[in-house]
Amino acid sequence: MKLLFWLCLVLTTYAYVGYPIWLWFFVRVRNRPILRRRIVPAVSIIMAARNEEANLPAKLEALRGLDYPSDQLQIVIASDGSTDRTASILREHGSRIMPVILDESRGKACALNEAVKFATGEILVFLDARQSVERDAVSELISCFADSGVGAVSGELLLETASNSPSPDALGVYWKIEKAVRKLESASGSVVGVTGAIYAIRRELYTEMPAGTILDDVFIPMHVARTGKRVVFQPSAIARDKLFSEKGKEFSRKVRTLTGNYQLLRLAPWLLSPANPLLFRFISHKLLRLLVPLLLLLMLVASAASRGPFYRAVFWLQVLFYVSAALGGLIPAAKKFKPVGIASTFVMLNAAAALAFYNFAVGRKKVWL
Repeated sequence: MKLLFWLCLVLTTYAYVGYPIWLWFFVRVRNRPILRRRIVPAVSIIMAARNEEANLPAKLEALRGLDYPSDQLQIVIASDGSTDRTASILREHGSRIMPVILDESRGKACALNEAVKFATGEILVFLDARQSVERDAVSELISCFADSGVGAVSGELLLETASNSPSPDALGVYWKIEKAVRKLESASGSVVGVTGAIYAIRRELYTEMPAGTILDDVFIPMHVARTGKRVVFQPSAIARDKLFSEKGKEFSRKVRTLTGNYQLLRLAPWLLSPANPLLFRFISHKLLRLLVPLLLLLMLVASAASRGPFYRAVFWLQVLFYVSAALGGLIPAAKKFKPVGIASTFVMLNAAAALAFYNFAVGRKKVWL
């Protein structure tokens, strides 16, 4: 039991702390800068939308204001069986965009596949309808393709509160850590996955996705990496999104993402083979975090079953940690006390991972959030 406790502790610590530290040292040994310069190849912006009548007008206006030559910019938007005015809005703007109207909803992956068929650009830029983007976001992404070794580029998603300020709570801290990991991965080679709200790839590297694919932002870049091209992170290409204020929405978003990670193992089993050039990073960044809920449970049981004052103290510390997390869930105001906020967010993320495993096991999937 003591051996089990230490094994679980080491793996959990490595997943959240050890891997970033390893990357930090690795960057010092093997820093791989990106050759960036202003270039203006033909670009196709690709979007899939379903029932986005509330967001589309502002998004289309923002796309018209992008700092990129209009004669080199194509916009292709697919409506995935929308039941509101999404399709009508796209048709009304048919002189400026290429609308792709799908009568039946087949999921985001199929909508993106259909939109790409109409793309004429050398570079594909994928955006979501909900998030806003900075005027220079596309130019910043494209500048990285001046490096012939780069196959895909991820932008940065900033999560903000309703008052347009960065999230100050523990979830905001989690995002900062996640982005720090992506910067380190990029500086030393390739990132594992991209920001779904804003990323770009070379047109010839696009791989059509199976129907129902949840995580296009991992499936597509991992196939790019398989070709030997780099997948890099460019933090100056910015998209902005609001933290969900509705209770449970952030949890649902996380469950969907983690369910998609499990799904990838079925759709692309080569990810767990030597055919994956990012195998070590994929396991360290993605898979270990999926195992953390089980590791936490085993660690609690092992410390309870082990004799000695040290293990007894560790057991009660874990109990206190989970009680604090429960307090944060029951009384949201308690999260303002940082230890409670951290405990609550950590448990929420791992509860989402546990539910994601259940969704994968029973075959439940959600293609639109």
